[in-house]
Amino acid sequence: MHSIPGRSDAEGYLFTRRAAWFAYAMTIALMLMDYIDRQVIVSLFPYMKKEWNLSDAQLGSLVSIVSLTVALGALPVALFADRVSRVRSIAAMAAVWSAATLSCMFTRSYGALLAARGMVGLGEAGYGSVGAALIASHFPNRLRGALLAGFFACASVGSVLGVLLGGVIAAKWGWQAAFGVVGIPGLVLAIAYLLVRDYKTVRLTPVLERATESSTNAARHIIKALTRPRTMLWVCIGGAAQLVVVSAVWAWMPSFLNRMHGVAPDQAAKQAALIVLCGALGSVVWGAVADRAGRRRPAGKLYAMALMSVASLGILAYAFGPGAALGGSTQFLIIAAGSFIMTCTVGPVSAIVIDVVHPAVRATGAAVLALFQNLFGLALGPVLAGALSDTFGLQAALTWTPAFALVAAGAFVLAARTYAADMGRAAEAPTETNHLPLGAARA
Repeated sequence: MHSIPGRSDAEGYLFTRRAAWFAYAMTIALMLMDYIDRQVIVSLFPYMKKEWNLSDAQLGSLVSIVSLTVALGALPVALFADRVSRVRSIAAMAAVWSAATLSCMFTRSYGALLAARGMVGLGEAGYGSVGAALIASHFPNRLRGALLAGFFACASVGSVLGVLLGGVIAAKWGWQAAFGVVGIPGLVLAIAYLLVRDYKTVRLTPVLERATESSTNAARHIIKALTRPRTMLWVCIGGAAQLVVVSAVWAWMPSFLNRMHGVAPDQAAKQAALIVLCGALGSVVWGAVADRAGRRRPAGKLYAMALMSVASLGILAYAFGPGAALGGSTQFLIIAAGSFIMTCTVGPVSAIVIDVVHPAVRATGAAVLALFQNLFGLALGPVLAGALSDTFGLQAALTWTPAFALVAAGAFVLAARTYAADMGRAAEAPTETNHLPLGAARA
């Protein structure tokens, strides 16, 4: 990062301290809006099920479609941003997802709403990876870890606000109005984001230039990136599996409280927001615990994540299963405890991926993680829990879905075996023989 043109500030900032903190404030503000727009819909499920007579699988799809389209669009957006402009890319993304959120209030059928939600995801595609890369570029090394932790924690905070606002707005003005209220601020921030200072991207080596010049070449490069540092492959799998648990619980908590305990939809949204808030706090706390566990031995970070994933399984399975007999308030507290620990992997997985990929393609590497997390984690959790709910009931669905934490734990244990070695190789400049296609390398 010190080779970036313009990095002349004595303290290591890309331009100035003021420019860096303005960029950070704008980037985390859009991260909040990103997840508010994603999660606002879960508090509207009880209203939509009653008015449109939707199945739980259909309701879950309205959450999953966003993560699916985010997964499909994340890589092309990150490639464009790494090669052209991260600031203009972020402003365009925010404008698209905010306009799509606004359009949801005018839909009058399930198909139209599903399509609009898909556009929300296309707009949000790549935002997390590009935003993280921009923050890392503006600030010196000594501040990046804490700032990136705060940036990704805003995803949880935005989810809290989305769940809370959805229920409050729907109770006063109807569920369609919720989309309009949360969509407008994003448009304003999209325009204001153009004031953030950008920079020319790092000059790539010839091999990396060819690897990122098209989606086809990028796909080949990604396959190599996932097979060369094995840590990245296992961390992507583990991070996605744990997010199946997180997304299922967060998406269905308002409906669970409404159906199982007879809580009014607006009050269920407020209580569910507390569950999400516990997860937001947990992502910061357990991220710090994982960092401390890896101080003496890097693999300790991954073993700690595996242990915490198993703990989240035990707490949540008990909470939604036998814990139901303990009464509403006691069960709620146990679910809150499970939510506090189930987000334990959110921050560390991003840091680990950045540790094991070449600095010149960090945004693209983060996009690979986002692809796994959205396609196999966030997209799968809500619709899978909804389908299980249609067959076995919502309580059973939320009891069994946390079993994905076992997959996460196993993947983290496997990643621990290669983490130190892959981290040591990450700074090496890619060579022709280890990154070109096999036939070309032989030639």
